[in-house]
Amino acid sequence: MDARTLADRIEINDLLTRYATAVDDKDWTLYRSVFTADAQIDYTSAGGPAGDLETVVAKLTEQLALFARTQHFISNIAVDLAGDTAKVRAMFFNPMIVSPGRQFTCGGWYNHDLVRTPEGWRSARLLEEAAWFDGIEAAFAQ
Repeated sequence: MDARTLADRIEINDLLTRYATAVDDKDWTLYRSVFTADAQIDYTSAGGPAGDLETVVAKLTEQLALFARTQHFISNIAVDLAGDTAKVRAMFFNPMIVSPGRQFTCGGWYNHDLVRTPEGWRSARLLEEAAWFDGIEAAFAQ
C-alpha cells in the first residue's frame, strides 16, 4: 500500500469518527463538515429522514431531541478507493437513551459515496442500512 492510499484511509476513518461525534453531540456544524453541499442522505431504513443536507439536518435536529444520549460505534470499515472517489461500507452499533432506564440499541451499515475535495474527503451520498433494533418498544412505552 502506498503512502497516498494510507493517508486516504486514515482521513476516511477520521471522517467517520467526525460523523459519529457530530450526531452524538448534535453538532450540526460539525455534521455538515462531513458532507458535500449537495449531498443526498437517506436514513429511511431506520425511520429517519431522507433528502438534501439541510432537509436532513432540520429533521435530525427535531428527531434526536427525543434522546438524552446516543453513541455510535463504527467498525468493520471497508474502503474501495478509486482515485478521487471512494465507496465505504461500515458497520454501526448505536445505543440510544430516551431517559434513565429507557433505552434501545440498533445496528446496521453506513454506505457512503465519498469524493476528494479541496477540504478533504466528504460524503456525497449516505445510505443508512438498518439491520436490527432491540428494545425500541419498551424505550417508548408510556
